[in-house]
Amino acid sequence: MKKPLMITAACLFLLGAAAYGGYRFGVTRGTQSPQAPATASAPSGLKAGDIDPQTGKKILYWHDPMVPGQRFDKPGKSPFMDMPLAAVYADGDGGGSGVTVDSRVAQNLGIRTAEVKASRMSPVLDAPGNVAIDERSVQVIQARTNAFVQHVAVRATLDPVRRGQALVTLYSPDWVAAQEEYLAVSRLPAGTQSDLSGAAKARMLQAGMTPGQVSAVSSSGKLQPSVAIPSPVDGVVTEVAVRDGMTVSPGMTLFRLADLSQVWVIAEVPEGQARALAPGLPVKVSPTGASDAIVGKVDTVLPDVNPATRTIKVRIVLPNKDRRLLPGMFATVRFDSGQEKEVLQIPVESVIRTGQRSVVIVDAGTAGFVATDIKTGREADGIVEVLGGLKAGQKVVSSGQFLIDSEASLRGTSERMSAAPAASAPVAMAPEHEGVGRIETVTGQGLTISHGPIPTAKWGTMTMDFAAPPAGLPKGLKPGDRVRFRFHLNSDGMAILSSVEPAATVQEGKP
Repeated sequence: MKKPLMITAACLFLLGAAAYGGYRFGVTRGTQSPQAPATASAPSGLKAGDIDPQTGKKILYWHDPMVPGQRFDKPGKSPFMDMPLAAVYADGDGGGSGVTVDSRVAQNLGIRTAEVKASRMSPVLDAPGNVAIDERSVQVIQARTNAFVQHVAVRATLDPVRRGQALVTLYSPDWVAAQEEYLAVSRLPAGTQSDLSGAAKARMLQAGMTPGQVSAVSSSGKLQPSVAIPSPVDGVVTEVAVRDGMTVSPGMTLFRLADLSQVWVIAEVPEGQARALAPGLPVKVSPTGASDAIVGKVDTVLPDVNPATRTIKVRIVLPNKDRRLLPGMFATVRFDSGQEKEVLQIPVESVIRTGQRSVVIVDAGTAGFVATDIKTGREADGIVEVLGGLKAGQKVVSSGQFLIDSEASLRGTSERMSAAPAASAPVAMAPEHEGVGRIETVTGQGLTISHGPIPTAKWGTMTMDFAAPPAGLPKGLKPGDRVRFRFHLNSDGMAILSSVEPAATVQEGKP
């Protein structure tokens, strides 16, 4: 009786174990089945330096195109943006200097190119200008004798005056004595006064009286104790140096007058576009607020370049009979060279100006995007003339070039850091420059310094970044410190510090 029960219990146990095992197997298989395709589509374990099986190109690294300075050695999602990291590939030969950008990334960033074309460029050049007084028309009124100021008729600068208008009335004892001598001679008998009368007139002229004033005394036959000095021009007063009751001496400046019937317009022309300008070139000047342009000609191209704006001053002489042009007014000057010729042209926005160079990003096809130095000429209507560095038919980036240029600079820095120096290559030492300034920012890569003019580098006052010296930055530097620093410029125009010292320490160590 017990044996059948035991057999029955064993069978039930085996059946239960089999059912439970089948249940666990089904659950485990059902849980793992969705992961099988995920394992098949997972990243293949690519890392920097591998060959991408889809493109066949060597992968340099991955980055977020919106934050190109941060690099990653494997693919994934960007920590900055909700987008996957983009791969940056090496050039086809593995050693070129171009930057390859994925087509999808280029589309997302809005990178556009423009073709270098040979076309006729408009000879018109517009430049800003200012109206100025014609310095050739300035008249200086000076005292010719010792005198007392009785009355000043013109008391303020920029007051208008007319030719012949009295500016100031003087009482001069020397003039009175010369007049009395003449009048005394004129009362002598007719036969004896001819020679003496001429000598008395010469005496009045010698005392400083003008021929008009001498004629007034001769015609009236009366003493003129107070003599007025008239204005010799129609214009404005630019300086008043006399007041009522003053005593003046010979050679003392009383007034400065300027004739506004003719004025100068000083135009500021970029030095790269001034080569086509010459005296006699026709121009049209449009003053601010005026409806009609005034036609004139270039008087002189002044031999002076503004080091801050890199412009050359061009002087234009204009008639101003109706006094519409006033000193200090802004004006637009349009030069018409009349020499229209076929030149290479690219859009102005394609040019990256570094201050010392003009750079464009050239689309070299399979070689990627390559930074190229060019020489530029005239600019007009959003187009710039190319004098050298490009050929017709090439394509330059007109939008998004700053991101590509940033990427090229980062890669160039990486390649220079990883490249072994050539033992046999001579090292050309760049000239060093010295300056004094104030630290604005301190980072691990260098300093941001606000400094004064540095004549040896042809720099004006500015704030810019300086890379840290090879030995690293001295300890204790902080924003606000005044420092004396030495630096040199590398081939890319980057300023690299050689030494940094507190300005106070350097001053105390001076002999």
